Amino acid sequence: MKNKDLYQQIATFWNDSMPFNQLLGLTITQFNSEQSEIRFKWQDKLVGNPLQKILHGGVTASALDLAGGIVAAANIIDQLDDLSPESIQQNLWKLGTIDLRTDFLRPGRGEEFIATAIIIRSGKKVAVARMELHNEVGEHIACGTGTYMVG
Repeated sequence: MKNKDLYQQIATFWNDSMPFNQLLGLTITQFNSEQSEIRFKWQDKLVGNPLQKILHGGVTASALDLAGGIVAAANIIDQLDDLSPESIQQNLWKLGTIDLRTDFLRPGRGEEFIATAIIIRSGKKVAVARMELHNEVGEHIACGTGTYMVG
């Protein structure tokens, strides 16, 4: 199986199997070992400041963390010699966030939000990703750095 097909299967599995991400409406739309993309639409339940009607900071951080985590996951997969379902599951089981830094640049306003991530460093034990959140018109809302345990 090609990694592209494998990534699609994993994205579908995670989109369908993570209740918290489903609650927020986060959907993995693209990922590989170089970059990832998460999209979600505005919902009133995501408001963080009811007077300004802006996105909750926890939603922003969660979207950035997911984007960083999946690009780190792709790097785990790319380092595997054995792409059996058991090997993939065993290795992805190790994935976890060690540190997450979020910088809020402007209020989270928009109809749709796009979180992207690129890998900065990927080693045998730790991966580091750089993430950004924009709205549908390209306004840069937040950025972040995530450190992930990968081994």
